[in-house]
Amino acid sequence: MKFTHLADCHLGGWREPKLKELNNKSFCYVIDHSIRENVDFVLIAGDLFNTALPDMESLQVCIKELKKLKDRHIPVYFIAGSHDFSPSGKTMLSIIESAGLGINAAKGDVIDNKLRLKFVVDLKTGVKITGIIGKRGGLDVKYYEELLRDHLENEPGYKIFMFHCALNEFKPKGFEKMEGMNVSYFPKGFDYYAGGHVHVLQKNSLESYPTIVYPGPVFPNNFHELETLNHGSFVIVENGEINHVPVKFHETISLRVNCDNKSVEQVKKELDELLKNEVKNSIITLKLKGVLSSGKPSDINFSEIVNKFLEKGAFAVLKNTSQLQSKDFEEIKIKTENIEDVEINLIKEHLGQQEMSQELVQKLMHLLSTEKFEGEKNYDYEKRIISDVEKMIIN
Repeated sequence: MKFTHLADCHLGGWREPKLKELNNKSFCYVIDHSIRENVDFVLIAGDLFNTALPDMESLQVCIKELKKLKDRHIPVYFIAGSHDFSPSGKTMLSIIESAGLGINAAKGDVIDNKLRLKFVVDLKTGVKITGIIGKRGGLDVKYYEELLRDHLENEPGYKIFMFHCALNEFKPKGFEKMEGMNVSYFPKGFDYYAGGHVHVLQKNSLESYPTIVYPGPVFPNNFHELETLNHGSFVIVENGEINHVPVKFHETISLRVNCDNKSVEQVKKELDELLKNEVKNSIITLKLKGVLSSGKPSDINFSEIVNKFLEKGAFAVLKNTSQLQSKDFEEIKIKTENIEDVEINLIKEHLGQQEMSQELVQKLMHLLSTEKFEGEKNYDYEKRIISDVEKMIIN
């Protein structure tokens, strides 16, 4: 048995035209490689698209590639991720399934407020696949808390569980503050746990959870990921052996300038020195940080610098000056650990302007973030929210 496991394609995520094209090209490479390897099926563990309603170009690329798999009788099993999930359920993933180009593996019924997942059985191999969608802000934890596990764990045969979240036990360095899930929420005894959401290549195991895999993103989705990952990746699993496949079309060269206590003229000289690097056909990430001793960041002609790199044959150039400051700039920092801390601090700051308790304000914020029910009309949704708010205030 052989299958492809990919995640975090984020088609449509890049605005820079060349990198958007490269993101699409990377996805096409994964599909073509899977066909060459004659895999039995393909798993997409969330965030196929960067949004629930992607642009037409990204959709066209995706449909064309999935059609290739269908024509060769290679089924695709997917779950929604935190980016391509929609509370209404109306996403391009639904259309893909309706068109017969993929099968949603995250299906089940709610019985007595408990979630009973169903298995999708791959006809060729007999592999049984199920999973849970990913949602922003760790809101998918509710599904895991309500999950019925016994029938999943007692099911015989080779089983795959698909998920789209960080796991607290295996958070890599730099991801400590990301919302996470405990592995103990997962059903035990599955042969393969196909992950997404955390953009790293990682294989882990625990007792009762033998093979937990993150394949990495198909292509880096932002400046930081280009710096740290350089390129995309996915995995092919053959008879239990996990093979990492890099997706690389261009070298990534990360250039950094420490501007602390330097004048604008000194920084310009350092940038001129960087232009002596061989950059042909490479992706350049240029990052400047620090506090200038004199002058302002706007005194540096970054457009001219970028154009010079491109004239030397660079494929694409990205700059990051978010941490570059002048001495005149007074940075304002909010020292918080998570979103909840930010909310609490803001509530406390403005509470004196309203005759409300902190608890009531937090409850109202939670209520106002309630999602629409499946198929619920806007009018009925608004009416339900207003009614719930009135009840809360009266009580």
